[in-house]
Amino acid sequence: MEMQQLRYVVAVARTANFSRAAEQCHVSQPSLSQQIQKLEDELGERLFDRLKREVKLTAQGEVFLRRAVRILEEVDAAKREVTDAKELLRGIVTIGVLPTIAPYLLPDVMAGFMEKFPGVEIVVQEDTTERLLKLALTYEIDFVLASHPIHDERLEVQELFTEELLLALPTGHSLARKRVVNVADLENERLIVMKEGHCLGDQVLRFCERSDLWAQISFRSAQLETIQALVQAGLGLSLIPAMAVRSNQKNSLEYRSLKSPRPERKIVATWPKQRPPNRAANEFLKAISTRIRKSIQ
Repeated sequence: MEMQQLRYVVAVARTANFSRAAEQCHVSQPSLSQQIQKLEDELGERLFDRLKREVKLTAQGEVFLRRAVRILEEVDAAKREVTDAKELLRGIVTIGVLPTIAPYLLPDVMAGFMEKFPGVEIVVQEDTTERLLKLALTYEIDFVLASHPIHDERLEVQELFTEELLLALPTGHSLARKRVVNVADLENERLIVMKEGHCLGDQVLRFCERSDLWAQISFRSAQLETIQALVQAGLGLSLIPAMAVRSNQKNSLEYRSLKSPRPERKIVATWPKQRPPNRAANEFLKAISTRIRKSIQ
């Protein structure tokens, strides 16, 4: 049994076609078919049913495929680790990040990281949690920066830090005269939240439900900057992550903490258990932790 044969089996299983699999593997179809037939002879079992228009895995093939994928993942991980050690961190790290995190956390982290590891290219992809996790599970990104909870047994989750969600008020609002606002003070206030599909919006609404707070949703947006501009225009109130407040000191909004229970979110890093971050990605995670510790001190 050879590694290349395993790659051929995985390619045929994913494409359901010998010709397309051969193209992906950069070999001729007869050569690929011959190697798979040789593997089947060695195993004494058929891995595929050859139909007229497509190829399907047999029951034995399904079992074999799961093991073959794991073996190839381990081999690829071993190669990456050796390459990292030899080349002293060269290559690309692709990160999936929520748009409510990326512009407020990453600039400072990336500046220090690139100075220390100039040979590593960082690619940032912003999207919703659901879409980013799908990309992580198909190995299209190395890890995701998101907010808890994440419920998927296929993913490893590492908690990075917890941050408060602060009440954003327009200047002159009656609640701006208070240092600390009670949840009950928000009764019948209009709220501006992130649009559906963005976890920050869901977290704000869950906080309202847990606090027995009835609030009218007046606007939804996909951008925190837009939400804060709407608050500034007097169109409602909102709950804004502390990191966005620290990064946006030029606006004329007022920010207040809510009395216990304070709304907050937990920021985590997550990646597939079958494909842990390589050395470069781990160094980037360390840079994030260092940045957070400095901001807390």
